[in-house]
Amino acid sequence: MEKYQSIYQRALERNGSKAQLEALLNKPRTTAELKQLTDDDWLEEFTRKIFQSGFYWSVINAKWPGFREVFWDFNVEKLLMMPPEMLEQKASDERIVRNFKKVQTIPENCLMIFETAQEHGSFADFVANWPVEDITGLWLYLKKHGSRLGGNTGSFALRALGKDTFVLSRDVEAYCRANEIIDGGLHSKRSLDAVQAFFNDLQQQSGRTLQELSKLVAYSVGDNYVGFESS
Repeated sequence: MEKYQSIYQRALERNGSKAQLEALLNKPRTTAELKQLTDDDWLEEFTRKIFQSGFYWSVINAKWPGFREVFWDFNVEKLLMMPPEMLEQKASDERIVRNFKKVQTIPENCLMIFETAQEHGSFADFVANWPVEDITGLWLYLKKHGSRLGGNTGSFALRALGKDTFVLSRDVEAYCRANEIIDGGLHSKRSLDAVQAFFNDLQQQSGRTLQELSKLVAYSVGDNYVGFESS
């Protein structure tokens, strides 16, 4: 596998000065900072990423104040007590994007967060304490126990709230395929294990976070779009 220094040098050549490149490599939250997040924060971000999937993100973001109004600021305690018939009513509210199947994920993920918090103190504690050397294991947990949190949805939500993770963006996927790190399905257990091992090795070489390394790989190849989806 390619060494960290080679990847960094190519990213540097493609993105200007060292200062310019480093400015793109923002860091995740610390463990202590992650633990300050509420269960409501997690439900809101999971829901946002579920609705952003397949839509222009700008459309969902523009409507987000309406989502927060309709779903009580994603208050987990309130939503747990919501009767099913009220969910149908909320799903037809013009203040949100009216997609009933995606709306159904809100109480389902609400329950997942609540049950996980019951076992671990809070959902934030659960996420914060999950080891980054097995971050794909956390992805798989969200896919198994949550609703519509498979693929890149779960990892994007984790990244958005500050958990250290790489993401399998199109540039990162292209790099991994070109370098024969993966050759099958992107989210198969075999591929996830291989990509995790690759990033773990880079982390040992560099001491950087998975988030920084993921962005470096993305900026070393492809179209180099500056933004969340290319990291």
